[in-house]
Amino acid sequence: MVNELQAVVAGLGGRRALGRSLSSDRDMREAIRDGFPPAVVERVMWASGLTLKELATALDLSARSLQRRRRSGKLARYESDRLYRLARLVAIASDYLGDQERARRWLKRPNRALGGVAPVKAIDTEAGARQVENILGRIAYGGIS
Repeated sequence: MVNELQAVVAGLGGRRALGRSLSSDRDMREAIRDGFPPAVVERVMWASGLTLKELATALDLSARSLQRRRRSGKLARYESDRLYRLARLVAIASDYLGDQERARRWLKRPNRALGGVAPVKAIDTEAGARQVENILGRIAYGGIS
């Protein structure tokens, strides 16, 4: 990936959605700690091709809470961290698979390497997200996944 941070920031909606410029990993850490603005939820939904319900499931959040957050206030630290994790995996998948639409389809399709679970359903934990990232790495470097 040319610049992972830039790709993730774009997936989160860039400066417009985030309300600030992020040019380093430290900036991203601080933005996550402060809590993302609600506009980021919309942008991640668009980038990932997920509905609100699918997004909530992927992030291990209740759809109702996520809906409330979209209307007002900042997201909690853990919600922002989970959105970052999803945006990062979408960016990696888009890069490794060639385009965003292929990445969206791949994320929703059951994967044998994950025991028949779709990658988007496996990323509700850090361990699952790492498995998905490892599978993407194998795809990128010619492995079977």
